[in-house]
Amino acid sequence: MSLRTLSRSWRHWRRGANLSVPMHATDAEDTNRRFLLYGVLPLWVVPAVADWIMHRRTHIETTSGTKESAVHALMMTEAGVPVAMGLLARINPLVLTVMGGAALAHSATALWDVTLATGEREVRPVEQHIHSFLEVLPLTAMAFTACLHSEEVRAALRGGRGADDWRLLPKRHPLSAGYLAALAAVIGAGVALPYAEEMRRCLRARPTAA
Repeated sequence: MSLRTLSRSWRHWRRGANLSVPMHATDAEDTNRRFLLYGVLPLWVVPAVADWIMHRRTHIETTSGTKESAVHALMMTEAGVPVAMGLLARINPLVLTVMGGAALAHSATALWDVTLATGEREVRPVEQHIHSFLEVLPLTAMAFTACLHSEEVRAALRGGRGADDWRLLPKRHPLSAGYLAALAAVIGAGVALPYAEEMRRCLRARPTAA
């Protein structure tokens, strides 16, 4: 795909005026949206980094190794896909359904992760407490999104109003490019890079055949 094609696609998904998120508004809708965008999503990185530190301290590369690290990558995908959809696409029954399914999958994978880890390395109480934040934040983000788009929740529960409810569509008022870039940088530095380093460390520590 050429850069020109990517540029056209990006412009297509950003046709409307940017969504305004007043920083000092006190009505429920703006307050919820502000807390979701500037609170829940960026702060998700904090327990993710803390969990990575705990993995290093308990030497994941020589215990559960690539098996557990791969599960972490799966959980990041389960969280990342619905987040990306919510940030870039119009919130409709399709997006809400993906969010709900991903949240359930993330919870199930988190249980698998702990089961795998406790059998092969020490999972300290602090790490278990960190996991509680990582497990509840996807549900929190989904709950805030549902509250902000209650009419779409009702449509999803009724099977949708038409074909467009089950398509990925551009937002009528997209989030600003500056916000998206800043959030991507935070996630890249606080999630993608640390866990890529973890996987690299685990792969390097794998025993090689003689």
